[in-house]
Order: sequence, then structure tokens, then C-alpha cells
Amino acid sequence: MKKFYPKSGRVILHVDMNSFFASVEIADDPSLKGKPLAIAGDAKQRKGIVVTCSYEARKYGVKTTMQVWEAKKLCPKLIVKQPDHERYRLVSRAIFDLLRKYSDLVEPVSIDEGYVDITDCQELGSPVQIAEMIQKDLLNTLDLPCSIGIAPNKFLAKMASDMKKPLGITILRKRDIPAVLWPLPVIEMHGIGEKTAEKLGAIEVKTIRDLARANDWQLQSAIGIRGLRLKERANGIDSRKVDPEAAAVNKSVGSSITLPRDISNQSELLSVLEKLSANVTARLKRKQYVTKNVSVMIKYKNRETITRSRMLDNPIVEPHEIFKAAKTLFIKNWNGHPVRLLGITGQDLLKADHAFEQLNLFSYEKEAKKEPLYDAINRMKKKYGSSILRTGSEGSHPENKKES
Repeated sequence: MKKFYPKSGRVILHVDMNSFFASVEIADDPSLKGKPLAIAGDAKQRKGIVVTCSYEARKYGVKTTMQVWEAKKLCPKLIVKQPDHERYRLVSRAIFDLLRKYSDLVEPVSIDEGYVDITDCQELGSPVQIAEMIQKDLLNTLDLPCSIGIAPNKFLAKMASDMKKPLGITILRKRDIPAVLWPLPVIEMHGIGEKTAEKLGAIEVKTIRDLARANDWQLQSAIGIRGLRLKERANGIDSRKVDPEAAAVNKSVGSSITLPRDISNQSELLSVLEKLSANVTARLKRKQYVTKNVSVMIKYKNRETITRSRMLDNPIVEPHEIFKAAKTLFIKNWNGHPVRLLGITGQDLLKADHAFEQLNLFSYEKEAKKEPLYDAINRMKKKYGSSILRTGSEGSHPENKKES
């Protein structure tokens, strides 16, 4: 088997479950097999947003983020079910337990995808044979289809797994990059979204080949230091290891403050929570993480301390989102006594570029409408400084006017 493995370097698989939420529902109810199925935020409302759908539904043009009424117009026989997040989490754990049968080097990156380093698994067979075993094992054990990319690094493995769905196995070597990757539009590259693609298009970087050959200074001017990392990826360079402990590193990001005096006024305490939320957001963004679990710590005048947490349906990172979750926890658990210390922590962190938002009517539509506002605010802050805009609560406290 040695001939199938490099003398130096790694062999990495990217295992990506196909239409995960829909596939879990079909595995649970075999009568849904072969039928057009959509998982939506609220199956009873025509306004619900499609989170994911089966491949039978996709044949009719049904897509993620499409409203249910649109999807049903395209596919009148579409079956719509609400998501069952707890079931999906349990199935996800079973998937990664299965992958660990093949290698100790398994790194989950989201609920339905992860990397497996099989460099030292030669006794199991060739890389393709191992991928086939994993694929069959997931089908036979959990009745779930997946696509698998085989490559010498994480980036290429991720790109490969996207090339054939469902139930695909694709090998992508560095020597394949000019013929296979470079002709693709830059937006099809992992790690590049619509906004980044627009910025790259403004400097005439339209294909992955353009990115691989782009001028470093122009890239940094367009999208910052991240542009150089993307250029490396476009050239097939990615030194990241498959790290089973990656999920355990940076388990949480928090911010707390001992108040200058014991406070029992709810409005003042909420104002402090709002500032802490902004601090947590800044730290999460600096580390490029999002959080799926927000906790609040309250220490009273008598030094009694309580900590309460809340698991979220969707990963969040923006200050208003963290404040909303923290405020709910605080109001529910504060006993009205004077508070000496407050803290907020984001837990169950996910890398921002791997976070999969389980979209629904309330999160997707609301955030989509706010996007132009966020862009405008960010442009103003870049041009005039971060103190140009403040929230209403910041403006109501004189001491806050000293901060920028």
C-alpha cells in the first residue's frame, strides 16, 4: 500500500455529509426516501425559510434560503418538515465516533463535516479504499450519504469533497490544481463569499487562477492580510494539521468586570452587559470564531456567584445577538440584589468560516435586511473613527463618553 501514500506529506480526507438535516429525517422515516423534502424554519408558515433540502427537491430548483412558498411553487409535492436540532446533534456525534474507528486524527469542523488524517492508516488499504469503507459504513450504520475529498492538505480535501455530490469520492492532488481549480470562478473557492468575491473582482481577480497569480500589495489593499492566505490556498499551500483537540482549544471567550460600586438598578446593569457583549464580539472576531452557547455570571454583594448558560440554535457573533442572549439570561436569573461583578462568556465555539447557520424565518430574513445597515456603519467607522456612532445606552451614560 506504500505506493498509494506519499514518502513525505499527509493524506487527508474531508468527509462532508450530503443534505445532512434532510438525510437524517429520511433515515428516521424511510417513507420519505426518493421524495422531495425540505427542512424549513416553520413548516406551518408559507413564509418559512428552507434550511436544506433533499436532492429530489433540488431537481425542481428548490434551494437553501428560499422561502417555502417559492419552493412549493417550484415543487407542488414538496414535503416540509421543521428542524430537530437535538436529533441532528446526536447523529453528528455518532458520525464522528464512527470516523474515529479509522483514525485517531479526526477534527470536526461543523455538525456535518470534518477532516480525517489517514497518513498512518496504510494497513487499512489505499486512500480510496478507506474513503469507500467510510462511505459504506455511514450508509450501512446510519443510513446517511456523504461525499469525501482526498488530498494532501485540508484546503484541497475540502475543495475535492464539493466536486461530486451526493456520494462522491474525489482525489485532488497539487499537480491537478492548474487544470481543475484554476479555471473556476473565485467565488467557488472555499473561504470566499459574495462580498469577498466582489472586492476581488474590483481588482480583476475573477478566477482562482487570477488569485493564485495576484499581486500581494493589491490583495492586501482589497481584503487585508487574509488575501495572502487565500492566495496561498489558490496555489495549493495549506500547512494546517488535522487537530483532534482543535475544538477544545479556545473553548470559550469571555469578558467580565468588577463594578466600581454595588449596583441594583436594572437599567445600569443591562448597560454594563451591553458593553461586555461588545467586548466578547471583538475578541471572537479577532480569533475568527462564533459562539453557540452564551453564559452570564452574576456575583452579588455577599459574594454569592451564579453562572447560567443558554445553548443557541444558530451560531452568533454580533454584539446585539450576544447582548440579546445575555439579557434574557440575566433577567431570568437575577434576584434583584445588588451586583458586584458581571461577566459574559461565549462557549461551544466554531471557526467562523466553518460555521453553518441553521437558517429560519426569524434569523435569516432579519439579518439579511440588516446587512446594508451593518455595511454602512462599518464604512463610517473606518472613515471617521469608531466613536462616530454609539448605541442609545452608551449615549445615556456620561462615563461612556470617555470611551472610543
